[in-house]
Amino acid sequence: MVTLTLLHPQASTPLAKWHFKSQSKILIGRSPDNDVVLNDPLVSRYHLELRAVTAKSSHRWQIINQGSNGTFLNGVLISREWLPENALIRLAREGPLLKFQINQVTRPSLPIPPAPEASICHHQGNPPGNLFCIHCGQPLLVQRVIRHYQVLRILGQGGMGTTYLAWDNTGKIDGKPSLLVLKEMNSDMIQIAKAQELFEREARTLKALNHSGIPRYYDFFVEEGKKYLAMELIHGEDLEKRVVVGSPVAPREAIEWMIQTCSVLDYIHSCDPPLIHRDIKPANLLLRHRDNRIFVLDFGAVKEIGTLPGTRIGAEGYSAPEQERGMPVTQSDLYAIGPTLIFLITGKPPLKFWHKRGSLYRFDLSGVPGLDSRLRQTIERICDINLADRYQTAREVSHALAACL
Repeated sequence: MVTLTLLHPQASTPLAKWHFKSQSKILIGRSPDNDVVLNDPLVSRYHLELRAVTAKSSHRWQIINQGSNGTFLNGVLISREWLPENALIRLAREGPLLKFQINQVTRPSLPIPPAPEASICHHQGNPPGNLFCIHCGQPLLVQRVIRHYQVLRILGQGGMGTTYLAWDNTGKIDGKPSLLVLKEMNSDMIQIAKAQELFEREARTLKALNHSGIPRYYDFFVEEGKKYLAMELIHGEDLEKRVVVGSPVAPREAIEWMIQTCSVLDYIHSCDPPLIHRDIKPANLLLRHRDNRIFVLDFGAVKEIGTLPGTRIGAEGYSAPEQERGMPVTQSDLYAIGPTLIFLITGKPPLKFWHKRGSLYRFDLSGVPGLDSRLRQTIERICDINLADRYQTAREVSHALAACL
């Protein structure tokens, strides 16, 4: 039996409890059809899912974030992780705090994880944490081999896929052995047609695109029923983690990053037919360490303009009104630049600044300290609820932001 306890944020005293005897999936969020309903503005409608994963005769619980403001497991921002006993789960950085417990009497034994494959290299004297041997240059530890890709470690886990750091020593990429990102579709997604479509769409889109702000496509294949996508490794950190783990950034820096993002959006919007990303948000914008270059990630939600309305895709707080209705246009991507700037500069979820002005709700930045009037007016125009009143192209947004520097 699983017990979830809502704790007081300061005193850590219990405020409410939920018991689940036989459920294998627990939904948590603000919408009333969740198993655990938390009426807090920082909580998304469907914020996270707890899922029992069975392996042989035992099972473990996973936590899967779906909220736009993030989920923290024992203080660490996560996408998808295993849940330890007595785990503390916080919805958003300043949101509700839950304690996860499993009844000790009925708690199943945890499966023993498979041991990684033996090291390729056995030379002594390598510093702890090294991926490659300082003597022969070979990988020190290979967890798995998928075709000719040697998996070195997990980079991240999301709802649809797991990304690995992999090594390709065939020299097929630029004529030399290379580190790369290998994305694997999760096993529980294989039977979901929509998930397969999105995964394949990302591969097709990356293969067709060529821009310095988009990771390069290397390979797409199916192995033992699972789909894999190999792409360029960018050494950096996404902007959501940059702010959540660090601190808000100066307006000038945030503006420069969004101007770079506009360059990528201008490129995909100029394709024939134009492409709409549909999921521009801080977590999908990667900052490369060596030169502060922005890369746009996650092209699984890309949609060609003019196609029939489809499933609503987009992060809460970052989606334009027309995108919420399942009818995105290229300007919908530009709208997301506004909430992204709000998050980068304030460190707070954009919806904290979503207020009623007159008869309609819109972003109100009048109370943000240190934000000059010109930048405030530019952001408010970028994410105006009326499509006709916004900037119409990525170049217009870029020029307007450059004028704020």
